[in-house]
Amino acid sequence: MTDLARPDRAEVLEMLAAFGQRAAEDVPDELGSLELTWLIAEFEQRYGIEPDLDDEAFEAVRTVDDAVAVFRAAVLAAGGAASGSTAGGVAGAARP
Repeated sequence: MTDLARPDRAEVLEMLAAFGQRAAEDVPDELGSLELTWLIAEFEQRYGIEPDLDDEAFEAVRTVDDAVAVFRAAVLAAGGAASGSTAGGVAGAARP
């Protein structure tokens, strides 16, 4: 798999698995707001990119696949300058 496909579903599931100390296969597809908040913080730490999510966009992220799309878009918007990725649909800002 190339960096253009990152973060992929497996990586997002791995990040979520760390929240609650569970196996990736035990992570449900539906995300609660606490899980999503934690996941965004984990993504920011891992990639050095802050996804540009207003309240409406945040509330629209309901599943693991939604989160993957938002994160890929943030990496793409940051010009692939992230430490781990690239792909696309929502703006993001690289951290200094």
